[in-house]
Amino acid sequence: MSRENREQYQVVIQAKDMGGQMGGLSGTTTVNITLTDVNDNPPRFPQSSYQFSSPESAPPGTPLGRIKANDPDVGENAEIEYSISNGDGSDMFDIITDKDTQEGIITVKKHLDFENKVLYTLKVEASNTHPDPRFLQLGPFKDTAFVKISVEDIDEPPVFSRPWYLIEVDEDAKEGSIIGQVVAQDPDIAKNAIKYSVDRHTDLDRIFNIYSGNGSLFLSKPLDREETPWHNITVIATEINNPKQSSQIPVFIRILDINDHAPEFANYYETFVCENAKAGQLIQTVSAIDKDQPPRGHKFFFELVPEFAVHPNFSVVDNKDNTAGIMTRRNGYSRSKTSTYLLPIIIFDNDYPIQSSTGTLTIRVCACDSRGNMQSCSAEALLLPAGLSTGALVAILLCIIILLILVVLFTALKRQRKKEPLIISKDDVRDNIVTYNDEGGGEEDTQAFDIGTLRNPEAREESKIRRDVIPETIFQIRRTAPLWENIDVQDFIHRRLKENDSDPAAPPYDSLATYAYEGNDSIANSLSSLESLTTEGNQDYDYLSDWGPRFKKLADMYGGEDSDRD
Repeated sequence: MSRENREQYQVVIQAKDMGGQMGGLSGTTTVNITLTDVNDNPPRFPQSSYQFSSPESAPPGTPLGRIKANDPDVGENAEIEYSISNGDGSDMFDIITDKDTQEGIITVKKHLDFENKVLYTLKVEASNTHPDPRFLQLGPFKDTAFVKISVEDIDEPPVFSRPWYLIEVDEDAKEGSIIGQVVAQDPDIAKNAIKYSVDRHTDLDRIFNIYSGNGSLFLSKPLDREETPWHNITVIATEINNPKQSSQIPVFIRILDINDHAPEFANYYETFVCENAKAGQLIQTVSAIDKDQPPRGHKFFFELVPEFAVHPNFSVVDNKDNTAGIMTRRNGYSRSKTSTYLLPIIIFDNDYPIQSSTGTLTIRVCACDSRGNMQSCSAEALLLPAGLSTGALVAILLCIIILLILVVLFTALKRQRKKEPLIISKDDVRDNIVTYNDEGGGEEDTQAFDIGTLRNPEAREESKIRRDVIPETIFQIRRTAPLWENIDVQDFIHRRLKENDSDPAAPPYDSLATYAYEGNDSIANSLSSLESLTTEGNQDYDYLSDWGPRFKKLADMYGGEDSDRD
């Protein structure tokens, strides 16, 4: 039987009794038979060769096409594994199996180059992954096919001969001199012409330039290694026929040092010599620096200028380690005669060309103690008294100034300080309600104050202590000015009020005073309603109508019988 030809069968079975003789009974049933698959068929390619193409710019992993071998079996018996068994492109391409569709997918394994090779041939093999040993005698359960892959040419950007360039140039190179060259070419068969340029974003100062035709770099400005020892620029190569095709390359330019700077003192030296110094005493050690960087390292030499080769006061001793010592040549120095000495020293190096400079060392003559510690170097200090120094005088003067400032501030604050009130309260004293338990004697009580003075303002008053309260302290008796002329009560009260306001010893007592003296007669006569008539019938209010519109309402209310009825 072959499952591939027919998978299912139906069989009808009949059963008869009586041994199958006539007159017996029978029954039938149908039996469905399904054939199971066995791996008895190898995979077979429907064609012997396949043709694919790929652009040379395809990155690795790019799928190029699919091939499939047919296997009439089903299930795991139909599972196929694809592989490249032979061919000149086995290292450039790969094939993987799609488990869902049982197809072989051909992919790019390495970068392709049309200029290097145009056509590749692969021998692809398809085999069953689960062969059945019972059917191995039927033949190999695999099949092969040839796959040809052609590489398509594309327009590629220029390619430089190196991944990067390092150029070394001397610091003293002249403007316009060529310092190096970069080379790029078109990898395509057409070999298009290329032009070169410098990316100005990497050379903002425009120190370098390049010949567009051959890629030679040259200087446009002078170099300074001490300012910028390295320059990193980018060179661009572009196809003339297709400007879109361009590539970039980094160029590292190292500036080589030349001896163009003279050495100089490493620091500013404050040198002094003691008045009691001895001959041959070391007073200062100096060193030098140089902005240049010679390949063998720095080497400096020190000596006095020729005019001071034999200096009567000091000498220079080269220590042979890029330092020098300043030595005294005599015993004793005097500030009163010479307070400062200038010592010119020549410093030169040993590089080519030799550079030198002259540095002047200022040496001050100072007073020192027995151990050689400096005490004073100022010539004016000789004129000051021995008891006080300049610093002590300055300190005393500052203390006096600070003391005067404190006295002035204390006086100003004392004047601005206000006297505290006798009654300390946030509320006004007029808002306080004072309750007295003692009612008093009325008009007959004359102990609180002398009422006769109010009745007779011209009376001469002698100051008396208040008798309505018991004062805590006995205030000084105030003498008031006599009132010789006849004055009104209002003026009398205002004068007394002014005297009490200006008296700092008068406490702010709250008291109620009753004045019996009314004063001079008023032309308006009495306004009290106590002396009015007992009945209103005899009262005439017609005169209110003559007083104007302001009294019209009163005239309407009281001015006639009509108003009374109302």
